[in-house]
Amino acid sequence: MPSTAVRHAPPAPPTAPLDTRLRIETPEGIDLILRPASLVPRALAFTIDLAIRGLILGVMFVLLFTLGQFGMGLGAILMFLVTWWYMVLFEVLNQGRSPGKQIIGLRVVHDDGTPVGWGASLTRNLLRFADILPFGYTLGILSCLNSRGFKRLGDIAAGTLVIYRDRSAERPPLAAAEPLRAPFAMNLEEQRALLEFAERQGGLSAARRTELAAILAEPLGVSPEQAEARINGIAHGLLGSA
Repeated sequence: MPSTAVRHAPPAPPTAPLDTRLRIETPEGIDLILRPASLVPRALAFTIDLAIRGLILGVMFVLLFTLGQFGMGLGAILMFLVTWWYMVLFEVLNQGRSPGKQIIGLRVVHDDGTPVGWGASLTRNLLRFADILPFGYTLGILSCLNSRGFKRLGDIAAGTLVIYRDRSAERPPLAAAEPLRAPFAMNLEEQRALLEFAERQGGLSAARRTELAAILAEPLGVSPEQAEARINGIAHGLLGSA
């Protein structure tokens, strides 16, 4: 009988991890992790800002109503300023945070993570007229849902991101150890891995710490039992502990 060749299906291409975090590398070689805000928190922040603007305009018109026609003309000018410059002024002068964004914990930045400037903020806010088309922010919502960075049309044109404003976390304390130098030159990824183990070991069981530390025992030139102490010493050395 003629032999039949077994045909294997080609392996499926690896799928990208479901992660909305963006990694930005600065010119200095520092990695920034940005977390773009999704549609719901952005909508909540915008609703808060809309309510604040409505309150400001309501109070202004009550006060200006007593001035007659002059008051109405002045009110129209103030309405334009509040409607179009409220967001811009807060975003540029308050580290990318309008009152609504500050309450929800968001801020606006450029795509590279740098603070938003006048030109970008003005562009993203003036283009709201396109996002609201044909009604109820339809285009803006569709744009957000089809962008990994949840960008509306104004953000795409201005090169901006709305991100979560992460609070600076304190570095976990390291276990007491004498600072040591690594027995070999480590690249940046190896240094990060070693520091992460030293900082997170407090949340690991003794068996798990021993298991992970033993992986580095041979390259560090120590026994598995001594690997954990050696890693802590090298971590102190990398951080400049004395």
